[in-house]
Amino acid sequence: MNSADAWTHPDRIRRYRERVFAERARLKAAFTDPAAQRQKVLADLLAFNAATDYGTRHDFGRIRTLEDFRKAVPVQDYAALEPWIERAAAGESGVLSADQPAVYFTSSGSTGAHKKIPVTPRFMRTTFFPFYYAAWAPLIEHFPDVLAHPDAVLNLKHDPLAAPPTTASGRPHVGASQVDFGTRFGEPLSAEPGTGAHWATLPLSVDPAAHLEKMYLRLRLAAEADVRCVIGINPAMIAALPHQLNLWWERIVKEIRDGTLGGLPHRAPNPERAAALERLARRHERILPAHIWPNMRALFCWTTAMASLYLPRLREEFGPGVTVLPAPVAASEGPTGVALDRHPSAGSLVVTAAVHEFADADTPLAPDTATLTAEELEPGRDYHVVFSHVGGLYRYAVGDVVRVADRVGGVPRLEYTGRSTLSSAAGENLRDAHIIRALAASLAATGLEIRGAACRTQGEPVPGYHFALAPRTRFSSDEQATLTTLLDTHLARESAGYASARREGRLTPCTLQLLSPHAFQDDWITAVASGIRPTQVKDRLLRQDPAAWARLTTPTP
Repeated sequence: MNSADAWTHPDRIRRYRERVFAERARLKAAFTDPAAQRQKVLADLLAFNAATDYGTRHDFGRIRTLEDFRKAVPVQDYAALEPWIERAAAGESGVLSADQPAVYFTSSGSTGAHKKIPVTPRFMRTTFFPFYYAAWAPLIEHFPDVLAHPDAVLNLKHDPLAAPPTTASGRPHVGASQVDFGTRFGEPLSAEPGTGAHWATLPLSVDPAAHLEKMYLRLRLAAEADVRCVIGINPAMIAALPHQLNLWWERIVKEIRDGTLGGLPHRAPNPERAAALERLARRHERILPAHIWPNMRALFCWTTAMASLYLPRLREEFGPGVTVLPAPVAASEGPTGVALDRHPSAGSLVVTAAVHEFADADTPLAPDTATLTAEELEPGRDYHVVFSHVGGLYRYAVGDVVRVADRVGGVPRLEYTGRSTLSSAAGENLRDAHIIRALAASLAATGLEIRGAACRTQGEPVPGYHFALAPRTRFSSDEQATLTTLLDTHLARESAGYASARREGRLTPCTLQLLSPHAFQDDWITAVASGIRPTQVKDRLLRQDPAAWARLTTPTP
């Protein structure tokens, strides 16, 4: 990056701010007629991809309306599109999109298997970049000092690769945070805040799979900087950071004093900073980000689903006045909602990005499921998300469930509530959202707080839901018993299927065990140490895998 493109160059900052605010303004302007925008997106994707194999098979050239599109193309998930995607990944052209994919994003999905999400230049230009720039508007508008110097932002998700893995056709198969959008798609302004920090590209060779060591090295360098903002997207990454500080504290301080990085000479020794950090450690039982970064202003991550249970208190560990801004409601496959203001949890539907359809979340999706448009959504209801865009995904059920928070400027504002996967040991059909809301109500009724939660069904011949919670403070035996009873009550209120299963004796009452306060952060670190990219180690509420459950709930020696 030359001096004119450097993050601190005034011209670069001016151009970046102009682009961010212009994209937000364009999106807001599109809210005046969402139906017209949907038709425009539909007509564009049909015309552009009419001659592809998929377009020919589904007669795109004859489709004119959304109703025609619904009749021609079934609702489908990744498994249904996978044969088409694999053909494109092997190098065949004109399969799903007239534009050849330039890269394939990875996505862990609900099964943990690595999907190949085709990413075309046309998709990036018309679908991705407009929403992507707009997503940064609240941060840049209200906290302009995060652009004051390159090291003002600790971007936890940024993880560039010198030699990325590829598909059979030689295209990179990586996470979105591992792609240089400037080089790959000709968008130099697209570099995120924090990607110009001196730790963004590590100055020493590290095994690409050594994710935990890379996180340590960046944290060690950031401990000498004036960090104002932390970007995580995945909130589990931000929740792990205070724990990592304490886990690696002695090593961090020693390396700062010695001027080393990973045990190798790096910069001039900094005994003054090391001494200041040691004084902090003597004053505080536990080191917090707020102690070493007193000018912290904002966190940027998903704020709903599981994170809603621990983020309010976690935010305080970064500083008493820190704001949490919600990351977009989006997946590797495409965007759904983006926060254009400081709403704590919801984002406006990105009407310019895709043809969005929705279906009642309490009804499992099928190829012929009847869908709703944005204008038909009701506040306070949960919906499956189905979208189609010019990049080659058609009536694609992304597997996310959103809740309509309200309607502003002509479009719904949406909150991510969890995955659409159902837990049904006895026909109860529980979703993440049911369990999260039951947990939230039960904790609110008792005044108790947690750092993390997981649950599974267990027991024979009659199963029941067993919860594992990491308390923020110690629970008394009476509080634990009351919370357990309330969980059962609120689950029945959230889910008619759960209520009937309990009433008919097909499910036993909930049970509860308490873990160590940092059990979920320890489990996160263990998963990353095993070779999983940090962005893909997300909060998982429902955990039926016996080995994963044992790893979480077995005390560390």
